[in-house]
Amino acid sequence: MMSFLPLDQVRTLLAVVDEGTFDAAAAALHVTPSAVSQRVKALEQGTGRVLLLRTKPVRLTGSGEIVVRLARQLTQLERDARAELGMARDGEPVTLPIAVNADSLATWFLPALTRVPGGICFELHREDEERTTRLLREGLVMAAVTSSPDPVQGCSVTALGRMRYLPVASPEYVARWLPRPFRQLVGEVPVVAFDRYDDLQDRFARSLRRRGAGPVRHYVPASEGFADAVAAGLGWGLVPSAQAAPRLASGALVLLDPERAVEVRLYWQQWKLDSPALAATAEAVAAAAKESL
Repeated sequence: MMSFLPLDQVRTLLAVVDEGTFDAAAAALHVTPSAVSQRVKALEQGTGRVLLLRTKPVRLTGSGEIVVRLARQLTQLERDARAELGMARDGEPVTLPIAVNADSLATWFLPALTRVPGGICFELHREDEERTTRLLREGLVMAAVTSSPDPVQGCSVTALGRMRYLPVASPEYVARWLPRPFRQLVGEVPVVAFDRYDDLQDRFARSLRRRGAGPVRHYVPASEGFADAVAAGLGWGLVPSAQAAPRLASGALVLLDPERAVEVRLYWQQWKLDSPALAATAEAVAAAAKESL
């Protein structure tokens, strides 16, 4: 296999992807931009495939995703082997890139990482739970918290549990916008969404036999900011129960429908790689999820 995928060329491709440009990759590798370009071209000639789109930042093709996934796996295996042989370079941490959704990041996920033994550097990529698997396919991360039970090629899947979301609003919002029961007005009143990919509120409205949430939408792409926006009265929204509970207790939020909530199943997907660092992280994440979800 390595006869047509030379390691120096594979690692150069990975550097270009991680750094975003040929010039930045050259600086990271301490070679000239011309050398980087030549290695990538040679790799493309060897595979007979276009691996990169020369944009800024560069973008991988489907073939490029396969090669980058291989490069990252080789890099991790090499680091693990050096550590087990006592040959790790001084101060060299093991880096694990992980994709995680914003609500998990704001609630239970960070405490999980504190349980992992030292010497591991986490590089977290925040992405919607329905889209984190894209980063796995592209080889940009080694593991992901996702809502998809279907394994990405070369990955294993472990069920974590369910994240529960409650329909809430501020008391001021209820007084202003809900003269009638919420179920009757859910498709007409202002709503807060995380971003344009967030359809949780629409799914909730459809469960009430409405076409969707209201036409007035505020987009707040941050988990704590989302809860703050709902508490401020911008609109109603589905807030994770862990974030909603203290605000409900204090009266800052009101539960709009005690009989209904939205539950999102979460899974841990990771490369099928014999890596002690990855295994330790998976164990810690599973334990924290069991306690919190």
